[in-house]
Amino acid sequence: MSSIKLNIKNKKGHKLQAYLELPVDQKPHYYAIFAHCFTCSSTLGAVRNISKSLTSHGFGVLRFDFTGLGRSEGEFSESHFSANVDDLLAVNEYLKAHYKAPSLLVGHSLGGAAVIVAASKLENIKAVATVGAPASVSHVTHLFSHGIEEVKQKGEVEVNIGGRPFKINEEFVQDFGKIDLPEITKNLRKPLLIMHAPFDRVVGIENAHKLYHDAHHPKSFVSLDDADHLLSNVKDSRYVGNMIGTWVQRYFETEDNTMLDTKGEQLVAHLNLVEDNFTTSIQTKKHNFVADEPASIGGDDFGPSPYDYLSAGLAACTVMTLKMYAQRKKWDLQEVYAYITYSKKHSDDLLLDLDKPTRIDHLQKRLKFIGNLDEQQKTRLKEIASKCPVHKTLQSEVIIETELINS
Repeated sequence: MSSIKLNIKNKKGHKLQAYLELPVDQKPHYYAIFAHCFTCSSTLGAVRNISKSLTSHGFGVLRFDFTGLGRSEGEFSESHFSANVDDLLAVNEYLKAHYKAPSLLVGHSLGGAAVIVAASKLENIKAVATVGAPASVSHVTHLFSHGIEEVKQKGEVEVNIGGRPFKINEEFVQDFGKIDLPEITKNLRKPLLIMHAPFDRVVGIENAHKLYHDAHHPKSFVSLDDADHLLSNVKDSRYVGNMIGTWVQRYFETEDNTMLDTKGEQLVAHLNLVEDNFTTSIQTKKHNFVADEPASIGGDDFGPSPYDYLSAGLAACTVMTLKMYAQRKKWDLQEVYAYITYSKKHSDDLLLDLDKPTRIDHLQKRLKFIGNLDEQQKTRLKEIASKCPVHKTLQSEVIIETELINS
């Protein structure tokens, strides 16, 4: 996963700090927007983990800080619920203009309520997922209820929310009573996934029940078991991301990978030097994958290096050959591991008697067998490992013919 830092202007002209997370091949099939919880930010561990998990399902995920939170401009008093929805609309327009219209909204806690409202206003949104969301917008007012009366008297006061000071004003307080979330949920008519922990102490499970009751099908509920409200355990936030990524595929049209024409050959590799640095797309007739160089030599490390693939070919061929041989012999080989390391070694270090000592390509293959095998069988399997087709190819004289194809 790679991350692109963005600044997006909202309707008031404030810059919202955002991060666009992309899949390893940099080519998402779909885009999603993530709305964080009340008084949180887009750098919360759960937000990052869920976004990362979604990228593995082909999503580009834009996570951002609401007005007055994190590193976005503006005051917290401007970050009332309607402003959160407006921020979502601004981010949606930015994605449409600069990338592709998002099709999924994901919201955590109050962000979950915000994405339901935003989805009701956006035709391009095809599905919504909420995590620990309240069933009414006014649910959060208990967090600053101690300052509401004082706001009426002074207009603006500082309150303590979750151990941190925030300034709120009358507009901030009143806005939370303006939105009829249950009615909006009833009229949403878009696929809705509700995820909630039964023992959530911040937003009780009864909120999930109410949301589910209000929503029309298609709707789904997934229990988060013993997770806490902020999904502070990494396994919980990763689970959430993976569940959303799997669930939403049912409602999105499957997009085929852009197929490179192999022009009758077994494989083609393509590198766009302008856009992709060293990241190379590789395509066979039925499969696609990515190669890259490590960051240490100027690459982005979005995929294995060319020599990693060379080693992978040798390792895969080795274990497949051993499987076929052991099955034919009816030996109890249950699992096999082939560990490969490529390096350059000097001929003297390899004890090779050459007229002209030099550095030589060296592949070290280490094998591990699981099964009820005697020493004689293990020795024979080691010999067979050196007879796999790729091993023999690498040790033989290879002729590579290169020709140019006219555009």
